[in-house]
Amino acid sequence: MSRDRTLAFMADLVLRDHAVLQKWFTETSTLWMPPTAPVVGARRIGILFRTIFRMYSDLNWKVTELYEVSPTKCIYLTDSWGTIGKDTPYKNNIMTLIEFDADGKIVLLSDYFKDTVIFQTGKSPAAQ
Repeated sequence: MSRDRTLAFMADLVLRDHAVLQKWFTETSTLWMPPTAPVVGARRIGILFRTIFRMYSDLNWKVTELYEVSPTKCIYLTDSWGTIGKDTPYKNNIMTLIEFDADGKIVLLSDYFKDTVIFQTGKSPAAQ
């Protein structure tokens, strides 16, 4: 159950449409993407996605492994790559914890990035 929901969410993420993604969340949902603080609420999460998508001229994800922890919770690994701005290469590995409520909405999405240097300096050692 959580496996199918996770894959459906990732398929929507690839669309890079913040309005589509916002529908996955409720006003009590939490999204935590380091190095920023957790963001709570569907509207604020939608704004965060819109901001992120504007930062990248190209951004891609590929789920490489997915583990269903319970009917409502998954942990999955993702390769992410693209271009920040017009010409800064981006590459990262991400581990994500995702939890759903009974209606299939995301209660918690928490990312763990292998490389956070690029978010602080604009340069990624992983992309070199």
